[in-house]
Amino acid sequence: MKPITVPFLLAGALQVLPLLGGLSTVVAAAEADQRPNILFIMTDDHASHAMTCYGSVVNKTPHLDRIAEGGVRFDNCFVTNSICTPSRATILTGKYSHLNGVPVFNRFDGSQPTVAKHLQAAGYYTGLIGKWHLGSDPTGFDHWEILPGQGRYRNPVFYTATDTRTIEGYCTDIINDLSIEFLKNRPKDRPFFLMSHHKAPHRAWEPDERHGAMFANRTIPEPATLRDDYATRTDAIKENQQRVFDDMTRRDLKLKPPADLKGKELNQWLGVKPTEVEIEVDGRKKILTGEELNAWKYQRYMQDYLACVQSVDTNVGRLLDWLDANGLSENTIVIYTSDQGFYLGDKGMYDKRFMYEESLRTPFVVRWPGVIKPGTVQKGMALNVDFAPTLLDVAGIPIPADIQGRSLLPLLRGDRPADWRTSMYYRYYHDPGHHRTAAHYGVRTETHKLIYFWKKNQWEMFDLVADPHEQKNLYGNPAHRELQEKLKAELYRLKRELNDNDQFAHEQPPAGVDGPPPRRGANP
Repeated sequence: MKPITVPFLLAGALQVLPLLGGLSTVVAAAEADQRPNILFIMTDDHASHAMTCYGSVVNKTPHLDRIAEGGVRFDNCFVTNSICTPSRATILTGKYSHLNGVPVFNRFDGSQPTVAKHLQAAGYYTGLIGKWHLGSDPTGFDHWEILPGQGRYRNPVFYTATDTRTIEGYCTDIINDLSIEFLKNRPKDRPFFLMSHHKAPHRAWEPDERHGAMFANRTIPEPATLRDDYATRTDAIKENQQRVFDDMTRRDLKLKPPADLKGKELNQWLGVKPTEVEIEVDGRKKILTGEELNAWKYQRYMQDYLACVQSVDTNVGRLLDWLDANGLSENTIVIYTSDQGFYLGDKGMYDKRFMYEESLRTPFVVRWPGVIKPGTVQKGMALNVDFAPTLLDVAGIPIPADIQGRSLLPLLRGDRPADWRTSMYYRYYHDPGHHRTAAHYGVRTETHKLIYFWKKNQWEMFDLVADPHEQKNLYGNPAHRELQEKLKAELYRLKRELNDNDQFAHEQPPAGVDGPPPRRGANP
């Protein structure tokens, strides 16, 4: 294994120069061949249990697996707020939602420091291609071309600081093509940092024809908790509106509308949650209702979702092949992750938001030839708040004191420091919001989880070893009272440590308050 090269001269210069002050281009050029390139690939809503290397039983992802096989797979990587916009702000800043100003779908204040700005100031050529979804224009990037809002799967619109264009084709293919174009046109005397952000597999799960055909006639195994009755759990999960059986619309299920419907009427028809569906079987029409309809809905959902994942896998393979063909693989760190996890019928749900395992957990695989031992599996607890300091650390850039995450570099090397975290803090704010997901915060340790739905003043506690699917709420059970109090104490400790001190357990917030106010002028 070759040693990690840290540019001490550059690191020292950054300590004395202003944060975003210019660095000598001579120094940057001199260090370019020593510092690794960074390729950060992120999808939207990709559940880790829809990757072969994480044990998927529903699909195969050979190209994503190439990254894990050539590097490290993190088995315990979690997000701190499982929703798209806040997660992206956390990844950029290395700070939790209450400090980066993005607890919900509000505008990101681009004037604050980000990992891109730090890398750019250190001489990296920085780029962002694809989904941004942060309201404001990107800052800290030498080149960016992004989707407006969620963007479209087909013939998507992209815009830059000076131009807007529609590109014909399928969004995943186009984002990958634009990423390769960025790499081709980069300055060759500087290391690059590219964030290649895919829309897929975000709802409404619209696959291209090629990958859609791969799953059209496939029967997808059902998860054990697809028909979860939520016994023993709080009102929060019972009231949720992201159930596969009850809340998927005609649009989600790709039902064909009557030909004469247009405009408002068409949208109303597509927005209906059907209680019966007519399909064709062996040339005959059949009306599905009840349990038969439920089973069909799950299959339709998963066929489309997995086909979207497959398009990502294919394109990641193309991108890895391009790095190989152009001699860039050896000195390029390749990272693959998602902005959060996703329910694949688990607990009867789709979407994310709740602090349950399938939503909390996100895939995180990293390849760095000569530094990361191929085929490594890392069990240490990683968080998306750690991504920014890790990227700075591998580039030899001092980590600012106000960043709340911790560099994962020791874990990438295969080590686990004695003082590494054994618990993590989570908080979800968007209430009332989509799918009626109640606001909550909680703590996850290596073996247990405690969740507090503060507006309802209701708790859930799970033994993740004995009950990995979180079916039995232990909160209030006298036999677990001592553990319950220990978890509460750890929850309060983390809140204080992270400066999220607006409210504690048993305190009801004022009416209409979801959490701490946004900072730096962000709009709520």
